[in-house]
Amino acid sequence: MTTADDFALILTRQPSITPSWSLVCAASLTSSMKPHIHMEELDAHQADPGEIKRYVEHVMSALGSPALDLATTPGGASWLHVHQVPVRRLVSQIVRKLLVLSAWPPFATASGPITVTPGQRLIGERDSSSQEYRSYTITWPGIAYLLGAEIPAALTPSSHCSCTGVEIQDVPITSQTAAVVALSWSSRHAGTLLPVLSEISRHRQRSLLLDLATDPAQRCPKVEDPLITVHRIPRTRLLAPGGLSINTRQSDDSRSVLIGEHLVLLDRLADLAASLLERSAGCTQPSWRATVNAEAWLDDILAATRPATMLLSNDTSPLGALAVHVADRLGVRTVYVQHGAWIPGSVAWPALHCRHIVVMGGRDADLAAGWTRRGDAEIHVLGQPRFDALASADRPRQRRYLDNLFTLEGGRPPKRIAVWACQPFSRSRLRAQAEILLKGIREAEGDWGLIIAPHPAQDPHMVKALHGPRVAFADPEIGARGCLAGSDALVTVSSTCGIEAMLLDVPALELRLPGEQTLGLAEHQVARACVDAAGVVRALSHLAASPYRRSVPGRAKDAVCRWDGATAAAVAKLALSPSS
Repeated sequence: MTTADDFALILTRQPSITPSWSLVCAASLTSSMKPHIHMEELDAHQADPGEIKRYVEHVMSALGSPALDLATTPGGASWLHVHQVPVRRLVSQIVRKLLVLSAWPPFATASGPITVTPGQRLIGERDSSSQEYRSYTITWPGIAYLLGAEIPAALTPSSHCSCTGVEIQDVPITSQTAAVVALSWSSRHAGTLLPVLSEISRHRQRSLLLDLATDPAQRCPKVEDPLITVHRIPRTRLLAPGGLSINTRQSDDSRSVLIGEHLVLLDRLADLAASLLERSAGCTQPSWRATVNAEAWLDDILAATRPATMLLSNDTSPLGALAVHVADRLGVRTVYVQHGAWIPGSVAWPALHCRHIVVMGGRDADLAAGWTRRGDAEIHVLGQPRFDALASADRPRQRRYLDNLFTLEGGRPPKRIAVWACQPFSRSRLRAQAEILLKGIREAEGDWGLIIAPHPAQDPHMVKALHGPRVAFADPEIGARGCLAGSDALVTVSSTCGIEAMLLDVPALELRLPGEQTLGLAEHQVARACVDAAGVVRALSHLAASPYRRSVPGRAKDAVCRWDGATAAAVAKLALSPSS
């Protein structure tokens, strides 16, 4: 994917006997620069996903060699183990760019070194509507650096990073013992774990929820239950800058890795990967210093509370992987509760580290068996705790809310309303999805309107830009989850709200646009696949002509998500079980 740094660059061959290439500003392009290609154009080329995956595994294995074990935490957690996800995402972008470069015929027939223009960054940031996550990628000057280009001293791999945060003082660590300690750093984690902690309190057992969110909007809500304590990590611990010391720079080919036809200098690759850890993006991607701070804090918490079990909804990204490492070292049993739907092939690092793995449905059990990194892992198909509340969803009240959204926009409520469970995709992806949906709403029979419901981690201002006729917007605090029960249809690409719609027998439309990955709900006959605007028109028109909702067969539901309204109780029983 192209970054903002790449748009004004072109790659051109230098006039010499030995093939050599230069990355120069597009403004300096002349007729004598042949052959050449704009980097935006080159980035639009496709690479084989299977080939990318194979090379990523090869490169990550090389980065994980003992010679490149740059650092471990005081508790013994390797830098690459904890930060595997952001590093793997960067490596995936590197591999993709190298493969499309190899596929460009002029370079393929005359490959050679690439020189760069001073002033370009090595790491860029990809476009996203998410407020939480930083999507870093390699720039084309960064690619040249990996292949051996000399980089001006003023140009550092970490020049892209920034760190902001309000300084606050540390808070005393609780001294109360707890049977279970849970970790949350997003509203989705809290929504999954709090129902379980409430069930644990029914057993008259204390629990502690560690809130690691650095975004105030993602913090755990206030809890009134006296047996549930919420303890927030000081933001300064996770926002502190500080990276790794790298003393492994060498230039011999024994310190290299082959990606296609390109010999990538492994020390430079480690250099760039480690540069992601110099500044903190908060709880989603802490710096190395913040990682060490978090480990020390977790050590102190577990020593003070002496829990039997740690409960998580993410054990793969940096804080989750670190927390499981700490728990294993201290003899605390770990239980993972799947909080979102899994899409095969879209997970940056398909790895699960907890001793017990709670999944939604039968299809997830198969994935968990392949993703677990432990030989003693046990997989439990129990459903999703936050879906227990769907049994008491107030459909009439939600419908009144949807109707009122259109009234506030100055129009009349349509006869039928579809809710779009928006997701934090890039602007271009969101626009492409919106164009299809708006056309479908306009042309479908039955007087349809569309409610756009932003994702909890999404920038609501970006969503507001997707306006159109017969369109209204749900409040970010409500989202799709808070209003889908009152709708006539739910539209999703890969939102878990598609599963909730299935459980409530709300018809679901699954957008399957080119390049998009879905939850595969249509394959289980619990959603209708729509590949274009005409498909949306047909689906909505059919629903208008068939007003009676038909229940999804129980076997199909169980494959996607087991639901009996008692998942939280089942997970609580597992967490409190004395067995290992």
